[in-house]
Amino acid sequence: MDEVRRKCAQTGKEARAKQLKMLCFLPCEAAPLPLQEILNKCKITVKSIEIQEKYFTFVAKKRQKDKTKHLKDMKKLVLMSLLLVCGFSFAAAQAEIKFDKLTHNFGTFSEKEAKVSCVFTYTNVGDAPLVINQAVASCGCTVPEYTKTPVQPGESGQIKVTYNGSGKFPGHFKKSITVRTNGKVEMTRLYIEGDMTEAK
Repeated sequence: MDEVRRKCAQTGKEARAKQLKMLCFLPCEAAPLPLQEILNKCKITVKSIEIQEKYFTFVAKKRQKDKTKHLKDMKKLVLMSLLLVCGFSFAAAQAEIKFDKLTHNFGTFSEKEAKVSCVFTYTNVGDAPLVINQAVASCGCTVPEYTKTPVQPGESGQIKVTYNGSGKFPGHFKKSITVRTNGKVEMTRLYIEGDMTEAK
């Protein structure tokens, strides 16, 4: 485009110089047209060249502006694509908890030894670190203790549950422990049960 503009400008200058030279050195009687008409034609020619120059300048600027806008749009598109890919990757990576059992039965035990404990083992079968946010028992006589640090994919953790039957009536009992995690399944409920007999 710059080359075309230079050529047009050069052509315009040459045409104008030629017209002026003709006006300066051509005898009046040899002029095929009246002087005023020649001057008018020269003005029209020069004006046409100026219009062409302005047009090419406008086109060049517009193309440069369009090119800049296109580059900005491409950058935005690439950035959005990267964010979308990262978002999908983040969404795909998720922890998942899997327990070896959901219920533990203590069987029969005497109220003389009213405090019993068991362990629930779990594994992170997902592909992101697993965190237990909360483990709450349905009764104050049941106390859960769990791994506080994040469990990496493929690794295991434990929840120790202790039941204290002191001061409780002998007989059958069943308690629940609600576990909340950052995993695919946010809530899991564990159960303990057993039969406490009267001391003899």
